Amino acid sequence: MQAEFELLNAPGSWELWLEFWRFEDMNALWVLSGSILLGISASVIGAFAFLRRRSLIGDALAHAALPGVMSAFLLFQTRDPVVMFLGAVVSSFAGFFMIDWLPKHTKIKADAALAITLSFFFALGLMLLSYIQGLNVENKSGLDKILFGQAAAMSQQDITLLMYVTVFILLVVTLLFQKLRLIAFNLNYARTLGIPVRFYEFTLALLIVMSVVVGLQLVGVVLMAAVLLTPVAAARFWSNQLTTILVVAGGLGAFSAIISTQISYLAPAMPTGPWMVVSLALLFIISLLFAPQRGLVHRYLQQRALRFKVAQENILRTLYKLYERGDFQQRPFNIGDIQALRAMPTNALKKTLKRLCQQQLIEDSVNGFRLTEAGLQQAQQLTRRHRLWENYLNEQMDLPPDQVHTQAERIEHLLTEEQEQQLEMELANPHFDPHGRDIPQGDAERQPGVKAQGGKHDQ
Repeated sequence: MQAEFELLNAPGSWELWLEFWRFEDMNALWVLSGSILLGISASVIGAFAFLRRRSLIGDALAHAALPGVMSAFLLFQTRDPVVMFLGAVVSSFAGFFMIDWLPKHTKIKADAALAITLSFFFALGLMLLSYIQGLNVENKSGLDKILFGQAAAMSQQDITLLMYVTVFILLVVTLLFQKLRLIAFNLNYARTLGIPVRFYEFTLALLIVMSVVVGLQLVGVVLMAAVLLTPVAAARFWSNQLTTILVVAGGLGAFSAIISTQISYLAPAMPTGPWMVVSLALLFIISLLFAPQRGLVHRYLQQRALRFKVAQENILRTLYKLYERGDFQQRPFNIGDIQALRAMPTNALKKTLKRLCQQQLIEDSVNGFRLTEAGLQQAQQLTRRHRLWENYLNEQMDLPPDQVHTQAERIEHLLTEEQEQQLEMELANPHFDPHGRDIPQGDAERQPGVKAQGGKHDQ
């Protein structure tokens, strides 16, 4: 990696980069075109395998294609892309049939059937490859490159075939999108609607096989599964809509192709296929960390904000309980008063009080803290929701009064105004919680601090 960075910073790298984008080298243009086409088609069709929870089917089919390629070469003594493609398709379909047949007609589980098929066909392909290497025939050199791919060896015929296959895959997916989506998400429901599920499963298998086979020359048998699955795995962090996922996955596949082709052009010792997989892995990591809704950074910030919110609301409600005592309406609170009702580390409490001061919900003075008008209203609202939920748990869920407080502490921070109004209606506008404490009114007509006769202290 360090050597690569040094190369990119070396004199002449800028000229090479400009030369690449001026498309002066036709071979580089073919590789770029083929990589983009493969990135788009494999990403789109791989999404359906991913959603069907058959993620490793692409890996198995790629390995199953190897004996087909070797058999086609032995039979026709040519490396014509169409001949090799058809041989690989036949072999991959044989592998797909074996993967599908074994779990249905034997006691072998699906994962075991996949492993058996993958290893058997791959071993058979390696045996045929070794046999071909010992023959005195023309055009046999380079057959071993199918294991790891060799983008530089792609010809115009390879690109043309790849283009036709990509257009066919995208066209079929567009035409059958609704059916394929239904089968991917709810297979049993599709059967109840009378949809010929077997036909669409066969069509999907054909598209996966074609995408896998056509990409062997570029990426190779070993790495093909990563091109199928990594883009959709990354796209899942960006959206829940299937159409958006497919667009994002195709875009990521194309972008990784552009990155890998440029790196391979600037550093000829760097192969395009492996760099395409590395680029996809980096894009996946970026999505995992920085996606706006599901990324780990966003989730961490959300959880951090929620922790701050819960801590602040807990302190506000604690201050309100002190305010209800009457004497604290005339004098400020201090840290000891707060900790007497809510156990909280002093440092964490001071930070929370500082944030409340910054939000002008409490006032800080040399004597202590006092609720502002805005802070009092918010604390009153939080207390109202807490005690309404305690009533709901007590009356509707039959929880005893000594158990409702902890449950209410968890939910009060999530209740909305609409849910609060619904609770009030279901409970017929109660005035006291299960502990006999006054429930503040939503319209703030009643003043806090009036304790019900014979009531207990709030927990």
